[in-house]
Amino acid sequence: MKIIQTIFDSQRKHFEGSGKLRVLKPLFEATETFFLFPGITAGSGPFVRDSLDLKRFMSFVILALMPPFLFGIYNTGLQSCRVSGLPVDPISVITQGLWIVMPLVMVSYGVGFFWELLFASIRKHPISEGFLVTGLLFPMTLPPAIPLWQVAVGISFGVVIGKEVFGGTGRNIFNPALVGRAFLFFAYPTKMSGDAVWVAVIDPVRKAADAISGATPLACPVSSETGETVVMALEKAGYTLSRLFWGLYPGSIGGTSAFYCLIGAVILILVGVASYRIILGGILGLLGTGLVLNIVAGSSANAWLALPPVYHLIMGGFAFGIVYMATDPVSAPGMENVKWVYGFLIGALTVLIRVFNPAYPEGVMMAILFMNIFSPLLDYIEIGLRLKKRISNV
Repeated sequence: MKIIQTIFDSQRKHFEGSGKLRVLKPLFEATETFFLFPGITAGSGPFVRDSLDLKRFMSFVILALMPPFLFGIYNTGLQSCRVSGLPVDPISVITQGLWIVMPLVMVSYGVGFFWELLFASIRKHPISEGFLVTGLLFPMTLPPAIPLWQVAVGISFGVVIGKEVFGGTGRNIFNPALVGRAFLFFAYPTKMSGDAVWVAVIDPVRKAADAISGATPLACPVSSETGETVVMALEKAGYTLSRLFWGLYPGSIGGTSAFYCLIGAVILILVGVASYRIILGGILGLLGTGLVLNIVAGSSANAWLALPPVYHLIMGGFAFGIVYMATDPVSAPGMENVKWVYGFLIGALTVLIRVFNPAYPEGVMMAILFMNIFSPLLDYIEIGLRLKKRISNV
C-alpha cells in the first residue's frame, strides 16, 4: 500500500492548484480512494470515529447485488442457449450469459461515469461513489435483448435527469436507475415489453418461431383462455411456485429470482444498509392487498383479482425492487416509523398496478417511483407528530 500511496503522492501536483490536469482532479481523487482510504481528516472537533465512508457503504450494496447478478448471468445464458439451440452445459451457459450481460454493464458504467466525471469537473467536487451501485442496478432491470445504444440513452437520462439536475448524489428525490428504466419503457416500449425481448436469441431466423419461449409469468394471463384462472395459465406454461421462486425463467437480468434477492436482503439488513421496515412493510402491503382483492374477486372477468398473493410476491421483479430499489437511503424516507408506511404502500400499489393496468404488468418499478415523490411528505408528517409530543417550554 505504501508503494501505491507514493505513486499517488507524486502525481497529485498535476491535478491540484494550477496543474495541467487540474480539470481531471475528480477523476484522480476517485481513483485514489478506490485503492486507499480517504486521506482527508477533520482539523478540529467534533470527530467522527468511523472508517465507513460512502465508497465502503456502497461496496456493501455491490456485495449484496452479487447473488442476483451472478444468477442473472447464468439464467440469461440458459434461456438464450435453450432458444438458440446451443448446448446447455454450465460452461456454455455461463459463457453465453457473460457475452450478453457484460456489454450492458460496461456500457452502463462507461456512459454513466462520463456524466459523473463531467458534472464533477464542472461543479468542482469529487466524483460520488453512489454511481457504483446505480451503474450495476440499471442493467439488472433491463431485458437481455435490449440494444446497447438504448442502455447508453437510459443511463444518461437516469444520471442527468434523475440525479444531477437535483444536485447530485444525496439530493435526488428519485432512484436514478428506476428513472432511466422508466424512460426507456415509455420511450421505446417495443424493446422493453412483449415476449421477444426477454431472451437474447443468437440466430435471428429462429427469433420469430421461438418468441413465445420468452413469455414471462406476468404475460401469461394476457394469453389465458376463457374461464382459465391465472394459476392455471401459469402452470400450463410451466411456471410452478418452485420455478418462480428460484427464477429460472425469462425476465429482466437480475429480477427473476426471489431466492437470491432474499440472500441480498439478509446481507443488506445485517450490515445496516437497508431498512427491514421497508422490506417487511412492502411484503405486508403486497400480501394484504392481494388478499383483499381475492375476497372481492367474485365472478369478475379480471382473472388477476383471484391470483393468490404469494404469486405476486415471487413473480416478476417485486423481490428485486423492494430489496434493492425501495431501500435506497436517498430516495426513501429517513424517519423510522414511516418506513413501514412507505414499504406497505409500495407493495399495495404493485398489486393494484398489476391487476388494473394490463399495459404495465410489472408494477413494482412504477410503484417505487410514485412513492419516491411522497417520501419527503412522509418524513414531514412523522417529524410533525413527534414535535407535537414534546413538552412546551415554560
